[in-house]
Amino acid sequence: MTNPPIRAWIVDDEPLARERIRSLLQDDPELVLAGESPDGRHAARALANERPDVVFLDVQMPEMDGFAVLQSLPPEAWPAIIFVTAYDVHAVRAFEVHAVDYLLKPFDRERFQDALARAKQRVRTPSVGGPGGRAHVGVSAAELETRLKEIMAAIRGESSRRIAVNEDGKLILIRSEEIDWVEAAGNYVKLHVGRRTHLHREPLKDFVGRLDVDRFLRIHRSIVVNLDRVRTMEPWFHGGWMLVLADGTELHASRGASDKLRERFLR
Repeated sequence: MTNPPIRAWIVDDEPLARERIRSLLQDDPELVLAGESPDGRHAARALANERPDVVFLDVQMPEMDGFAVLQSLPPEAWPAIIFVTAYDVHAVRAFEVHAVDYLLKPFDRERFQDALARAKQRVRTPSVGGPGGRAHVGVSAAELETRLKEIMAAIRGESSRRIAVNEDGKLILIRSEEIDWVEAAGNYVKLHVGRRTHLHREPLKDFVGRLDVDRFLRIHRSIVVNLDRVRTMEPWFHGGWMLVLADGTELHASRGASDKLRERFLR
C-alpha cells in the first residue's frame, strides 16, 4: 500500500530563505508543499487549520518567534519540527520541544536531506503518545543526549564555515576567516571584509559564538578583531592598546582585553 504524501509547511520571514527550502523540496516525490507563512502570527493560524506533517520553522521572527508559534498549538497538534535559523543559541531549547533537527543557515543540500530524512522517519513512525504523537518514539534519554551532542557538533562546524548576509535581495556568503573585524550596531553587526562592509542582522553577543576563539578576540564591548590581521600594537591610554591592522585600520582595545592580547602575542 502506497503511503500518502507528507505535507510540508515553511515558516520564515525572509523570502530568500523560503525560496531556498522550496527549491530543495520540489523534487522529492514523498512530499507536497502545503503552504508557507511569512511571519509567526500567520503560521500559528495556518498550522492550527492545515495540520501539516512537517514544518520548517524559523526561530527569530517579528512579533511572534518560532517557539511561540509552536506553543500556540495544542501538543497533540505538533507536527515534526525542523528549526531553520541563523542562530545557534537556541539548539538546546529546540530539542526540549522535541524538534527533529536544527539547521543553521546557510546549510548545504546534504545537511538538509539528512534533516528531512529524520522528519520522514518521525512522521512514518506509529504514534505512541507525546507531542504530535511522534515525539521521540522509543528513544531513550541517553540516545537523545547523544543526538543533541551530534547536532551541536554539526552546528559548530556549520557556523564556523560561512555567514549568510542578506544584501540587495541576494545572499552573500562570507567565510569567517575572511572577516577583518566586527563592529556592533544595535541588533546588527557590521562585518568589515577588506574594503567592504556588510550589515548582518544578529547582535554581537550572539554573533561571537560563531567565530573561532583561537582566531578572533573581543577587544571592546562593541568590537571583535581577527588576530591574524593585527600588524602592530601600541600602548594606549589607561592601560589599553592601539591595534593597527594590515590595511591600516586602527582599533582601540580596552584595558580589560590587554591581558588576553599579551597572552596571545607574547606567550
